[in-house]
Amino acid sequence: MVMERPPRADGQKCYILDMNKPTPSSTAEHIRSLARTFDVSYTEGPNDRLAHHISRLAGDTVELDEIEQLLIGLQRAKHITRIEMIQLQARYLHEAKP
Repeated sequence: MVMERPPRADGQKCYILDMNKPTPSSTAEHIRSLARTFDVSYTEGPNDRLAHHISRLAGDTVELDEIEQLLIGLQRAKHITRIEMIQLQARYLHEAKP
C-alpha cells in the first residue's frame, strides 16, 4: 500500500510504502477473479488435515495463504488443471517476493 505524505520542503511529493500491507499482485487478483467467477472457495478436507500433521511431525511448517487456498479450490473444482495451478502459484509467489 502506498500512502502520500505532505510535500517536502522543496515542494516535491513524498510517498511511503507500507511493507506490512503488500500491494495485491495482478496474479493474485486474477486468481480471486477466477474464484469469484466460478463461486469457488477452499474447504479443508481429511487429506488436508493428514498432510498438515505429516508435515508438522516432519518438522516442516506449511501454511497456505488465501490465494494458495483458492488455487487448490479451483483445481479441485476442475476449473484449472494441476499444471495451470502450479504455473499460477509460481507467478503469484514470484510477484509476492520482496
